[in-house]
Amino acid sequence: MSGRLLDRIESPEDLKALPETELPALAEEIRSTIIRVVGRNGGHLASNLGVVELTIAIHRVFDSPVDRIIWDVGHQCYTHKLLTGRAADFHTLRTRDGISGFPKRSESEHDVFETGHSSTSLSAALGMLVGAERTGRDGRVVAVIGDGSLTGGMAFEALNHAGHLKRDLIIIVNDNQMSISPNVGALSSYLSRITATNLYQTIRRRIDTGVEKIPVFGRRLLDLIVRVKKGIKAFFFRESLFSDLGFEYVGPLDGHNIALLIKVLSNVRMLRKPIVVHVSTQKGRGYQLAELDPTLYHGLAPFSILDGKLEEKSSVSYTEVFSRRLIETAEHDESIAAITAAMARGTGLAPFRHRFPDRFYDVGICEQHAMTFSAGLAATGLTPVVALYSTFLQRAVDQLIHDVALPDYHVVCVADRAGVVPGDGETHQGIYDIALTRSLPGLTILAPGSREDLVRMLDTAFGMSGPVLIRFPKAEAPAIPELDVPLEPGRGVFLKRSLEDVLLIAVGGLCIEALESAALLRERGVGVDIYALRYVTPLDPMHLAELASGYRRIFIIEEGVVCGGAGEGVLAALNSAGVRTGAGPSIDTIGIGGLFNARGTRRELLAGCRIDGAGIADRVAEGLGVEGRR
Repeated sequence: MSGRLLDRIESPEDLKALPETELPALAEEIRSTIIRVVGRNGGHLASNLGVVELTIAIHRVFDSPVDRIIWDVGHQCYTHKLLTGRAADFHTLRTRDGISGFPKRSESEHDVFETGHSSTSLSAALGMLVGAERTGRDGRVVAVIGDGSLTGGMAFEALNHAGHLKRDLIIIVNDNQMSISPNVGALSSYLSRITATNLYQTIRRRIDTGVEKIPVFGRRLLDLIVRVKKGIKAFFFRESLFSDLGFEYVGPLDGHNIALLIKVLSNVRMLRKPIVVHVSTQKGRGYQLAELDPTLYHGLAPFSILDGKLEEKSSVSYTEVFSRRLIETAEHDESIAAITAAMARGTGLAPFRHRFPDRFYDVGICEQHAMTFSAGLAATGLTPVVALYSTFLQRAVDQLIHDVALPDYHVVCVADRAGVVPGDGETHQGIYDIALTRSLPGLTILAPGSREDLVRMLDTAFGMSGPVLIRFPKAEAPAIPELDVPLEPGRGVFLKRSLEDVLLIAVGGLCIEALESAALLRERGVGVDIYALRYVTPLDPMHLAELASGYRRIFIIEEGVVCGGAGEGVLAALNSAGVRTGAGPSIDTIGIGGLFNARGTRRELLAGCRIDGAGIADRVAEGLGVEGRR
């Protein structure tokens, strides 16, 4: 038998069989495993290192999957995966055909709900709890949510509903930086152990019942006792938010004390009422670099474990181009303000925050608020730049429609990580933003294909008067000289023009792949012209009609879903210009059809969707009836 404790655990039942004295050693093995694999594959490091002991305690006490455990966001589920039968495959984390970095129902019965975006766990857990009651299913429901996710409005909506329903939902708040928390100490831990016990709850119920039965004054006296008790608790423990919503509050607890966590959670499991367990943890625990800078080591690419250095790269990313140009412009335009939703580093706004701290706003994990807050800034004459990941922009579509597009405010929206996104799986793909926003009134959507193009588009956006959305991928920004020209409204620019009879219209980040496909097609005897669309909307229909008239076949290439995408916009524009099907060139759209295996590198994902250079060349050749790849 292996000497490693982790090798002996294939299910939570194996964890329960270990002596409690061996659990700290198991925690260290888990930390070492996570650091080693994330160092090689990339992934979420600091958040996972912070919840090792908490996860061990949860699986030690609760009976997954009968007891359903839901992880908010899910980026902290690595220990959960290691304890639920996936230790042997953990080295494949976030790789193509490997295990996901987030809960995945197809992987394990212990992943009861798929997550990836924040603040959803409480709603899902409450729904599962009510559904279980209706269907007669046994087991407790536990939601593990971080203090950051609690800033999301959806979490408060669920708390309000849960308090109203008074179901026995267990919420574990993983607090790693909440400023309102009291210090973790012996007294607070002791009080938490007491208040979570059945004995305490029984005594409290009997006292409350006895007081209430006192003639005439019983009900008033009980109300007074409750108000005094809440006041004292609020003063000393600042728990009034959860208590006022109808939850029993336990904590804060030392989230790295396994014995304490097991004791308290064992008591909590026996209670039949809504309860919040407040646990204090340290992000990045066990890896000093992550402890010192948990934001940097939250989610990252492969890195050196010894010194923490990321893999060297020789080129500049779209995010870096955006970051630099925004600062350069803000130097002489004081109206510019930058807004993000807990993603300052990921969206490239951290340097802006350092340079212009009074003009930077991180609103927390609240994309809806970020968008409407930006609309409010625009209403005063400022120029807000709200930077979100494309996948999180989905959460603010209503605000983009109602508060930005309809009143025609000049808000510059930047959708980073548009298109395929490496590593994080299906929940983080930025393939829906065009389909969701293309029909919005007055919205200009721009898609840069190079570093020069992005600079030109930012300059254009700042000079406009209405809402603008600029989308770009998580990728290196190539240098394409043909795109270093001023923008013409509704029009693009030719990257390659040899008067061929086949045209490739490339959208944004796929310009470089289109150029690669042209070289491969030339080897097969097929010549193509390439046109960078630049504007997704609005389009110049008459210009497109004139452009299309010179070609026999047109292929529109986009890094997003085909349904509702840029290709459909081009077809609609041609139709409005009088170009009818059958009367003009034959037009096909090459994009993403729907769900796909979304783990792997960017190159692997593009290849899997057949929108890399080779895939585009093959699909064009197939459309033309040319022989396959040579």
